[in-house]
Amino acid sequence: MLKLWLISYSALVIALAVAAFGPASASADGALVLNLRSRAAAPDKPAVAPTEKKAEWDPKRTAIIVCDMWDKHWCKSAEARVGELAGPMNEMLKAARAKGVFVIHAPSTCTDFYKDTPQRKRAKDAPVAKATHAWSTSERWGTAWNWPDGTREGVLPIDDSDMGCDCKVKCEIRSPWTRQIAAIEIADGDAITDNGPETWNLLAERKIENVILCGVHLNMCVLGRPFAIRALVKQGMNVALMRDMTDTMYNPEHPPGVNHFEGTARVVEHVERYWCPSFISTDITGKPAFAFRADPRANR
Repeated sequence: MLKLWLISYSALVIALAVAAFGPASASADGALVLNLRSRAAAPDKPAVAPTEKKAEWDPKRTAIIVCDMWDKHWCKSAEARVGELAGPMNEMLKAARAKGVFVIHAPSTCTDFYKDTPQRKRAKDAPVAKATHAWSTSERWGTAWNWPDGTREGVLPIDDSDMGCDCKVKCEIRSPWTRQIAAIEIADGDAITDNGPETWNLLAERKIENVILCGVHLNMCVLGRPFAIRALVKQGMNVALMRDMTDTMYNPEHPPGVNHFEGTARVVEHVERYWCPSFISTDITGKPAFAFRADPRANR
């Protein structure tokens, strides 16, 4: 009877632990266990079915870059979605830091807001490291845009030629952002930069090999910024997209005529095919993946 009671008590303790903390997201040795989804195929080849494999990344050799989670946006719908995403993203970042992951905040064109902070100074003062790939031939090489690369990727699966405002009354394009949204905390050990070489210097200083991208907007900044997916893949980093913590600028009135969230899913597939694998935040938090409240898809 005592043996049965001990077994039942042990089972109860395990069940309560899983309920409290979610399923394990790290291996016994502390590695991040990521379920990386990929559709790797050459640009001139047909699309392939997604495959998923587990990867173990050393959290001390891993960084998360938070892309352009601004306080304001010219598109009101985009701004509202950033506001909805910010809280869950902040909780994810807390979980990542607790595991030893380095966090870089990249609110493009707004770093002067943080010019006197230790996090901004940390990026500016990092020792210069030699890059493996030229950042750009532009005079503004530190902030140059990485445009779609026809040598390795097809055209984007959504038409964002109108800049993607999905409001019923279209918003005026302007630059209202001044800082990162306040709901995302900047911890003492984090860094702040929107600069490609500064990002590289921070990564090299910490011997970081793996970079996770989250934030907005996937079809534009998360792919094209100098610290983002295209640039870092070309630098030879192990890059992954956190696919439930991103969004796109896509207006469903434009091709392919799907709803906004399906449009985002198609850009995720584009990234998985041509640039890097993706995974969901559950692998870090142990909690269900984030989904926007307005997302009508049954399987999100």
